[in-house]
Amino acid sequence: MNCLVTGGAGFIGSNLVDALLARGDRVTVIDDLSTGRRRNLDGAVGAGTELVECDIRDGDTLIEVARRLEPEIVFHLAAQIDVRRSVADPAFDASINVGGTANVLEAARAAKSSRVVFTSTGGAIYGEGDGQELPLQEGAPIAPMAPYGQSKFAGEGYLSLYERLYGLSSASLRLGNVYGPRQDPLGEAGVIAIFCGRLLDGGRPTVFGDGRQTRDYIYVGDVVAALLAAAESDATGPINVGTGRETDVLELVRGLQDLRPDAPFEPEMAPARVGEVQRISIDPARAERELGWKAEVGLEQGLRLTLDSLPVD
Repeated sequence: MNCLVTGGAGFIGSNLVDALLARGDRVTVIDDLSTGRRRNLDGAVGAGTELVECDIRDGDTLIEVARRLEPEIVFHLAAQIDVRRSVADPAFDASINVGGTANVLEAARAAKSSRVVFTSTGGAIYGEGDGQELPLQEGAPIAPMAPYGQSKFAGEGYLSLYERLYGLSSASLRLGNVYGPRQDPLGEAGVIAIFCGRLLDGGRPTVFGDGRQTRDYIYVGDVVAALLAAAESDATGPINVGTGRETDVLELVRGLQDLRPDAPFEPEMAPARVGEVQRISIDPARAERELGWKAEVGLEQGLRLTLDSLPVD
């Protein structure tokens, strides 16, 4: 299969590229390398993957590349992922996550692609889960606490629009808090990358508030499996990709401490951050029902795989 992956030099994108290559697909990556890393694609480029350095806000170049490649499937992962940056500069966030997504859809339409799979967010799009019945299903109210979640929701709307107007098949995967090898600490799940680094460096993890804030942490290998399943499915609209399980920050600290019991790892408490979601988890039942997918990697195994992937000085 001929595939185009936007944001393919990033954390999730590069893991997806490796999986596509492993099954024999032809893969082209579009990435401006602003947050993605060229080294994430060293093996892929060596295996024949083409890396096109391009900002998804450059619609003309996207269309030119897509028409040349004629990809059957477009995986759209390129995004502005920093929640704090989105609050500080919401217009910048929207220019990438909304305007850039519209450009990717125009490129897919110009290339007559058969399917677009979009990575949205389950961790930020629903807003505060405290007081609601968790885990949340796709029909739960949309009430993001930051422009990042709002811009991802707008991107989902554009996918639905292109399906209505042009018949472009698509699915929006609302991801939990993704972690694993190559994780960038910019994302909300970046706490795991930060904590792993602190553990290996002999430092202490900083825990904001009381550490009881929960998230739905999902291993990157499971997310890649969901992306592949979504590409092969005809399911449309938003689909949660998570574990349905809440994990708090102190549980992460304990889990990592158990992996290195000889290394002191006492948390350093800090004041709570204003506007932070206190509880969230997302229901993956639709993904299991319609994609035949479910998470396979538990938190203990995922933390070990993440920690083992990091270089030790």
